[in-house]
Amino acid sequence: MVGLAWGLAAVFLLVTILSPDPMSRVFLGLAALIQIGLGAYGTLVRPRLLVDDSGLTVRTLNGTHRLPWHEVKVRITRTRRLGRETPTLELDWRHGEDEQLFVLTTLDLGTDPRDVADVLHALRP
Repeated sequence: MVGLAWGLAAVFLLVTILSPDPMSRVFLGLAALIQIGLGAYGTLVRPRLLVDDSGLTVRTLNGTHRLPWHEVKVRITRTRRLGRETPTLELDWRHGEDEQLFVLTTLDLGTDPRDVADVLHALRP
């Protein structure tokens, strides 16, 4: 998907440059900027989830978050949208009074969140 975003950005940029109509250039340029943003996001935050013996590491635009196993609850939630049920992996982190919820989708994980949850539960000490 990240490669597709970069490819579409290149196509939009090329069509923007070759377009004779000024209004088309504006809209295609805007589309190119959006695609560049999506490609950059996908490139900068991958991989979203890393796992080792001491816990989980989640990458976001705000940086890398280290989550020890004993501070994280892992669960699957199912959301119904447009008549289709989609699973998401929720990592509920709590340390003292600080807490944060990380929601990872199939796109973020590259596979079914249910499979990732099963692996996380098996690896958890």
